[in-house]
Amino acid sequence: MAKTSLDKLTVVRGTPSLVAPARATPRESKPLSDLDDQNCTRFYSTSIHLYRGHPNKQRIDPAAVVRCALAEVLVHYYPLAGRLREEAGRKLVVDCAGQGVAFVEADANITVDDLGDVRYPPFPRYKEFVYDNHVYMADCPPGLLLHEIIDQPLQFVQVTRLKCGGFVVGTRTCHCLGDAPGVAQYMKAFGEIACGAEEPSVPPVWAREIFNARQPPCPSFPHHEYREPNGDHDRLASTPARDLARVQFSFGPEAIAALRSRTAPGTPASRFDLVTACVWRSRTAALGYAPGDEVRLMIDCNARGRRPGTFGREIPAGFYGNAYAYAVARCKAGDLCGRGIGYAVRLIREAKERITYEYMQSVADLMVLEGRPVYAWKRTFHVSDLGLAGFDDVEFGWGKAVYGAAADDALHEFPGGANFFQRRKNHRGEDETFVGIYLPQDCTARYQNEVEALTTFTKLSMELAPVTTTLRARY
Repeated sequence: MAKTSLDKLTVVRGTPSLVAPARATPRESKPLSDLDDQNCTRFYSTSIHLYRGHPNKQRIDPAAVVRCALAEVLVHYYPLAGRLREEAGRKLVVDCAGQGVAFVEADANITVDDLGDVRYPPFPRYKEFVYDNHVYMADCPPGLLLHEIIDQPLQFVQVTRLKCGGFVVGTRTCHCLGDAPGVAQYMKAFGEIACGAEEPSVPPVWAREIFNARQPPCPSFPHHEYREPNGDHDRLASTPARDLARVQFSFGPEAIAALRSRTAPGTPASRFDLVTACVWRSRTAALGYAPGDEVRLMIDCNARGRRPGTFGREIPAGFYGNAYAYAVARCKAGDLCGRGIGYAVRLIREAKERITYEYMQSVADLMVLEGRPVYAWKRTFHVSDLGLAGFDDVEFGWGKAVYGAAADDALHEFPGGANFFQRRKNHRGEDETFVGIYLPQDCTARYQNEVEALTTFTKLSMELAPVTTTLRARY
């Protein structure tokens, strides 16, 4: 097989340094919320932002621009320049003393075009474009491989110059400080300042107390998201990484129309509902669960923008902490695969409707009472819709990003880690939803057949690739 430019990719990093806020910021301790410091948020999320060169900026070093903007944005988001410490009950607190964000600049021997079609994750060779200096903890809950986050930089930024004049901004951000919409808000402010703004267009709001446990803590809902289903069989969990393959589909207008035609007339269903129902049902059938096995869908459900009358309170604009809970739909595998797709859509909508402010307070209560349990993952399909988070809106003065999204489309560090849905315009300017999942290699053909049977109005493209999972573990 002929070598491509990516096969010959070389990235040369400079010497890492710490970038502190450009001006004095408050010296204080800021407790995180009881949703922020769950076990499942104690890691670094990764985003990639790719830009082409600009003819008017040939003499401007993008790394210098980004570094300067980073120091300025940290004046407004100064907790990100701090360090975490752990108090009694594993409560996390940010020591805000302007310690700084880790920063490194680098050079690569490729062009933007060498990366190919990069509309969707995973970003090619993304680990070369992010600064990875993490230590993994040996003492952590069973089944998890967590980053060490205590007394570590809360963000790592790498700017990689490409030989065509383009560049890549790769970030790793501690999930305890913010979820995807929160980090995207910060990154957009970062870009605004790089483009010349004096301050963010959306002022950041801390307000972590709104997601703290009540006093006394009193969970008021059954939280299936933290309770494993009965039975031990889980085909996916028992399959070694080397025997998994990645399967990806793009669901365009014709596929959505086909899925909608399979529901009863007048059934309320969003694009997300339809795609999720299709993938969950097809994945369940492909994995061959017994008809009586309980199977689950777990959705990261964002509280922002919810109507206060139905949700229970308003989340303030500018809030950048973790503001989501896990909505769980569950049923028997035989019912999911044997009934129409409208059944799955109904379960999904009912699960999302259960996420209210009281429900999220109940989650916070559970975290405190039960020592921050890990979410359940057996026979569970975990999805997170990143399409509306806003990473593709981040600009640093070189125009719109060629790519702006999570680096990968699934979290491999965790059993049951989230599968990320992405939304973009296709080559015809139409909306499409991109979904990549991982399955045992002998299940991929069945999965393809199931998806295509449900989307008969279109022929979807499918790609398979073996999984390569390498975790750097240093204790």
